[in-house]
Amino acid sequence: MFGYLTRKFTALVLTLILVSLAIFLVLRFLPGDPAQLVLGINASPESLAQLRSELGLNEPLHVQYLNWMKGLLTGNLGDSIFYEKSVGSLIASRLAVTLPLTFLATLLSIIIALPLGILAAINHRQPGDFGIIVFSQLGISVPAFWLGILGLLLFSVKLNLLPSGGFIEWGANPLGAIRSLTLPVVTLAIIQSAALTRMTRSSALDVLSQDYVTAARGRGLPEVRVLSKHVLSNSLISIITLIGLQVGQLLAGAVIVESVFHLPGLGRLLILAVEQRDLQLVQGIVTILVGAIITINYLVDLTYGILDPRIRLT
Repeated sequence: MFGYLTRKFTALVLTLILVSLAIFLVLRFLPGDPAQLVLGINASPESLAQLRSELGLNEPLHVQYLNWMKGLLTGNLGDSIFYEKSVGSLIASRLAVTLPLTFLATLLSIIIALPLGILAAINHRQPGDFGIIVFSQLGISVPAFWLGILGLLLFSVKLNLLPSGGFIEWGANPLGAIRSLTLPVVTLAIIQSAALTRMTRSSALDVLSQDYVTAARGRGLPEVRVLSKHVLSNSLISIITLIGLQVGQLLAGAVIVESVFHLPGLGRLLILAVEQRDLQLVQGIVTILVGAIITINYLVDLTYGILDPRIRLT
């Protein structure tokens, strides 16, 4: 087990280094002068020279990268030019919205998808199975922004049960923060649970056809135990793979739902940073998002080794 963990951790570190280098080089080799992009074409030569000096663009490329990595390892991502605040503090304030949104949406999608997927599998080609397939197909096909707008019209405009947008800070009113996230969480969970339901159904169907499931039923084991111990546990690798991918998608791609509900999340901050040509902020956000996605995939790989000891030997 220790060798498996060492190999995976080494791969994680090397991947993070390569990704950080790629992000740094891409932003440095974009066409045009970064200082000119930030200040505009009418900027004076003195202003351009001062900004280049502040951004460290006058240093050799390898020195710029090492200085940036040193700041990254110490939590110093530089300062945002547009907001005039540290990039780290801006990201932290937006993660207070994006992380709970991602966690709650993922949790709710799992609660919805696992029972539905197992139920569809054990009722294969019966009315219940077809109904669940229709639900999952609709969930995959319906755009998140359209589902979010429907939720706003029903629960905010017509029933006046939930806020129509915005976010109340956790410190000011925790219950208000939860109410602010309720509709976005449900919207994302329905979309994510549709694909997860199909994956659970497909994996469970494969396991149900195995001889050891037939043998377990032949020994008279209760159906609940057969489903939990044999079917679900042996379907988890495929399910966890999809969950890991979905968490990464939510962290980086929830910007549409954040825009519909006017949530000050990390996705919206990235879009604004690109529009404002705030390269320091763009670089920091992209690095954090990519690093988080790689780390999630690393944790998924570790979970594989726990669920199936044979994987640790490969």
